Amino acid sequence: MSEPSGGVAAGALPPEDAKLVTLARSARARLGADEGAAVRDETGRTYVAATVELPSLRLSAVQAAVAAAVSSGAPTLEAVAVVGTLEELRDADRAVLADVSVTTVVIADPDGAPRSPVGP
Repeated sequence: MSEPSGGVAAGALPPEDAKLVTLARSARARLGADEGAAVRDETGRTYVAATVELPSLRLSAVQAAVAAAVSSGAPTLEAVAVVGTLEELRDADRAVLADVSVTTVVIADPDGAPRSPVGP
């Protein structure tokens, strides 16, 4: 998974990826979390989560969304959208996305503007 540099116009995203950005943004805003993430499995089902910060458990939004999908029976995922102030994925998030074969990653600003889509 490589990430291109430079911004991306919101209209440049396919509708199914734009939906993931909207869902991730909603999760982030609803909980006031640092990040929100949404993943899509191979059948089109979506799973949404936000950053988890408990004294005994810390998960990024990506890790939490993947955990929700996998615990619901999704063995592989097609795409993820992450909304927040991050510039690029953390190594731990890259690793978990590789575990479930994600090929499309969209990182978006807090306002939902896509910053860097990553294709297959």
